[in-house]
Amino acid sequence: MAEAKRKAAPKAAAKRAAVKKAPAKAKKAPAKKKPAAKTQAKASTKAKTRARPKAIDTGRNALLAGLGVYGKAYDQLLEQFSTLQEQVDEAQSRLTERRKQAEELYKSLIKRGTAVEKDALKALADLELDSLADRSKLEVQMKKAKARFEDLRVKFGKAA
Repeated sequence: MAEAKRKAAPKAAAKRAAVKKAPAKAKKAPAKKKPAAKTQAKASTKAKTRARPKAIDTGRNALLAGLGVYGKAYDQLLEQFSTLQEQVDEAQSRLTERRKQAEELYKSLIKRGTAVEKDALKALADLELDSLADRSKLEVQMKKAKARFEDLRVKFGKAA
Protein backbone atom coordinates (compact mmCIF):
# COMPACT_ATOMS: atom_id res chain seq x y z
CA MET A 1 0.00 0.00 0.00
CA ALA A 2 2.84 2.24 0.60
CA GLU A 3 3.86 1.83 -2.96
CA ALA A 4 0.40 2.72 -4.09
CA LYS A 5 0.56 5.92 -2.01
CA ARG A 6 3.89 6.80 -3.55
CA LYS A 7 2.58 6.30 -7.03
CA ALA A 8 -0.56 8.16 -6.16
CA ALA A 9 1.36 11.05 -4.61
CA PRO A 10 3.19 12.03 -7.79
CA LYS A 11 -0.05 11.77 -9.71
CA ALA A 12 -1.83 13.94 -7.16
CA ALA A 13 1.00 16.48 -7.31
CA ALA A 14 0.79 16.48 -11.06
CA LYS A 15 -2.95 17.01 -10.86
CA ARG A 16 -2.49 19.88 -8.40
CA ALA A 17 0.02 21.50 -10.67
CA ALA A 18 -2.23 20.97 -13.62
CA VAL A 19 -5.15 22.39 -11.70
CA LYS A 20 -3.10 25.44 -10.70
CA LYS A 21 -1.82 25.91 -14.22
CA ALA A 22 -5.14 25.29 -15.85
CA PRO A 23 -6.94 28.15 -14.14
CA ALA A 24 -4.18 30.52 -15.15
CA LYS A 25 -4.53 29.44 -18.73
CA ALA A 26 -8.24 29.52 -18.45
CA LYS A 27 -8.13 33.07 -17.10
CA LYS A 28 -5.82 34.23 -19.83
CA ALA A 29 -7.66 32.59 -22.68
CA PRO A 30 -11.07 33.99 -21.82
CA ALA A 31 -9.53 37.42 -21.29
CA LYS A 32 -8.21 37.34 -24.83
CA LYS A 33 -11.45 35.96 -26.24
CA LYS A 34 -13.72 38.45 -24.48
CA PRO A 35 -12.45 41.54 -26.30
CA ALA A 36 -12.66 39.68 -29.60
CA ALA A 37 -16.17 38.55 -28.78
CA LYS A 38 -17.08 42.11 -27.80
CA THR A 39 -15.76 43.55 -31.06
CA GLN A 40 -17.53 40.85 -33.01
CA ALA A 41 -20.73 41.51 -31.09
CA LYS A 42 -20.35 45.26 -31.68
CA ALA A 43 -19.63 44.64 -35.37
CA SER A 44 -22.63 42.35 -35.71
CA THR A 45 -24.79 44.88 -33.84
CA LYS A 46 -23.60 47.64 -36.16
CA ALA A 47 -24.22 45.40 -39.17
CA LYS A 48 -27.68 44.61 -37.83
CA THR A 49 -28.44 48.27 -37.26
CA ARG A 50 -27.17 49.09 -40.76
CA ALA A 51 -29.05 46.17 -42.35
CA ARG A 52 -32.31 46.96 -40.58
CA PRO A 53 -33.07 50.23 -42.44
CA LYS A 54 -32.20 48.54 -45.72
CA ALA A 55 -34.52 45.67 -44.91
CA ILE A 56 -37.28 48.09 -43.93
CA ASP A 57 -36.75 50.09 -47.13
CA THR A 58 -36.76 46.92 -49.21
CA GLY A 59 -39.97 45.72 -47.60
CA ARG A 60 -41.59 49.11 -47.96
CA ASN A 61 -40.53 49.32 -51.60
CA ALA A 62 -42.01 45.87 -52.24
CA LEU A 63 -45.27 46.99 -50.64
CA LEU A 64 -45.28 50.20 -52.66
CA ALA A 65 -44.61 48.24 -55.86
CA GLY A 66 -47.61 46.04 -55.09
CA LEU A 67 -49.74 49.12 -54.49
CA GLY A 68 -48.44 50.57 -57.76
CA VAL A 69 -49.53 47.45 -59.64
CA TYR A 70 -52.96 47.70 -58.02
CA GLY A 71 -53.17 51.41 -58.91
CA LYS A 72 -52.23 50.81 -62.54
CA ALA A 73 -54.73 47.98 -62.84
CA TYR A 74 -57.41 50.19 -61.30
CA ASP A 75 -56.61 53.06 -63.69
CA GLN A 76 -56.76 50.72 -66.69
CA LEU A 77 -60.04 49.30 -65.46
CA LEU A 78 -61.51 52.78 -65.09
CA GLU A 79 -60.30 53.72 -68.57
CA GLN A 80 -61.81 50.58 -70.10
CA PHE A 81 -65.02 51.15 -68.19
CA SER A 82 -65.30 54.73 -69.45
CA THR A 83 -64.61 53.56 -73.01
CA LEU A 84 -67.29 50.90 -72.70
CA GLN A 85 -69.70 53.42 -71.20
CA GLU A 86 -69.11 55.77 -74.15
CA GLN A 87 -69.77 52.90 -76.57
CA VAL A 88 -72.93 51.95 -74.73
CA ASP A 89 -74.15 55.57 -74.74
CA GLU A 90 -73.41 55.86 -78.46
CA ALA A 91 -75.20 52.61 -79.21
CA GLN A 92 -78.15 53.71 -77.07
CA SER A 93 -78.46 57.00 -78.97
CA ARG A 94 -78.28 55.18 -82.33
CA LEU A 95 -80.93 52.75 -81.14
CA THR A 96 -83.19 55.58 -80.03
CA GLU A 97 -82.72 57.31 -83.38
CA ARG A 98 -83.46 54.10 -85.30
CA ARG A 99 -86.57 53.50 -83.19
CA LYS A 100 -87.82 56.98 -84.08
CA GLN A 101 -87.15 56.32 -87.76
CA ALA A 102 -88.89 52.95 -87.57
CA GLU A 103 -91.89 54.52 -85.86
CA GLU A 104 -92.11 57.26 -88.50
CA LEU A 105 -91.79 54.68 -91.27
CA TYR A 106 -94.47 52.55 -89.65
CA LYS A 107 -96.84 55.51 -89.44
CA SER A 108 -96.21 56.42 -93.08
CA LEU A 109 -96.84 52.80 -94.12
CA ILE A 110 -100.13 52.82 -92.20
CA LYS A 111 -101.12 56.05 -93.96
CA ARG A 112 -100.24 54.62 -97.37
CA GLY A 113 -102.05 51.36 -96.57
CA THR A 114 -105.17 53.32 -95.67
CA ALA A 115 -105.01 55.20 -98.98
CA VAL A 116 -104.51 51.96 -100.95
CA GLU A 117 -107.41 50.36 -99.10
CA LYS A 118 -109.69 53.28 -100.02
CA ASP A 119 -108.60 53.06 -103.65
CA ALA A 120 -109.14 49.31 -103.70
CA LEU A 121 -112.59 49.61 -102.16
CA LYS A 122 -113.49 52.28 -104.71
CA ALA A 123 -112.26 50.09 -107.55
CA LEU A 124 -114.24 47.14 -106.24
CA ALA A 125 -117.34 49.29 -106.01
CA ASP A 126 -116.82 50.42 -109.61
CA LEU A 127 -116.53 46.84 -110.86
CA GLU A 128 -120.11 46.03 -109.92
CA LEU A 129 -119.36 42.43 -109.04
CA ASP A 130 -123.02 41.70 -108.57
CA SER A 131 -123.69 42.62 -112.16
CA LEU A 132 -120.81 40.47 -113.41
CA ALA A 133 -122.27 37.47 -111.67
CA ASP A 134 -125.64 38.03 -113.37
CA ARG A 135 -125.45 37.12 -117.06
CA SER A 136 -128.32 39.31 -118.19
CA LYS A 137 -126.74 42.42 -116.57
CA LEU A 138 -123.42 41.51 -118.15
CA GLU A 139 -125.04 41.34 -121.61
CA VAL A 140 -126.67 44.74 -121.09
CA GLN A 141 -123.26 46.25 -120.17
CA MET A 142 -121.69 44.60 -123.21
CA LYS A 143 -124.32 46.13 -125.50
CA LYS A 144 -123.66 49.57 -123.95
CA ALA A 145 -119.91 49.18 -124.42
CA LYS A 146 -120.35 48.07 -128.06
CA ALA A 147 -122.59 51.04 -128.71
CA ARG A 148 -119.97 53.42 -127.28
CA PHE A 149 -117.24 51.83 -129.38
CA GLU A 150 -119.44 52.19 -132.48
CA ASP A 151 -120.05 55.84 -131.70
CA LEU A 152 -116.34 56.43 -131.26
CA ARG A 153 -115.52 54.67 -134.51
CA VAL A 154 -118.04 56.74 -136.45
CA LYS A 155 -116.62 59.95 -134.91
CA PHE A 156 -113.04 59.06 -135.67
CA GLY A 157 -113.88 57.62 -139.05
CA LYS A 158 -115.41 60.90 -140.14
CA ALA A 159 -112.51 62.89 -138.78
CA ALA A 160 -109.96 60.77 -140.68
